Amino acid sequence: MHRFTCAAAALCLFPLPALAQDGGHAAALTFETGATTGRVLVALYDSEAAWRSGPARARLAVDASGPVVAVFRDLPAGDYGVKAFHDVDGDGEMDTNPFGIPVEPYAFSNNAVGNMGPASWEQARFTVSGDVAQTIRVR
Repeated sequence: MHRFTCAAAALCLFPLPALAQDGGHAAALTFETGATTGRVLVALYDSEAAWRSGPARARLAVDASGPVVAVFRDLPAGDYGVKAFHDVDGDGEMDTNPFGIPVEPYAFSNNAVGNMGPASWEQARFTVSGDVAQTIRVR
C-alpha cells in the first residue's frame, strides 16, 4: 500500500473566481467520482523526474461529498502533471490487491491512462502559462 500524506501548507481549496494571486498562475482541477464517500487525494508534480520517483510539488485532499475541486495557486509557468486517487474508505492510503494493483479509483491529468502502470509524464503533463482548468474522471 502507498501512503499519501496531505501536506498542503500554502495551498487551499477555494471557489474558482480569482484563481491566481501575487502574479502566479492557478490550476483548477475538477474530479468526477463515482461515489461521494471519502476524499480525493491529489499530488501535483512539476517535472518528469519527480513524476517518476520524486516528491510532489504539492498535495491536496478534497472531500468527495460535494463538488470535488482542487485548486493549486501561485504556480510559476511550466509543465505539471497530476496523480490522484479516490480514497473511498478514508484511510489515507491507496488500497491495493495482493499483486499491488490499485482497488480504489485513480486518475491522471489529461485523463491519461497508463499501460501496465501509471500514465507517462508525456501523456499527463499540461502547461501552465496562465490560469488553467481541467476536468478529470476518476476511474
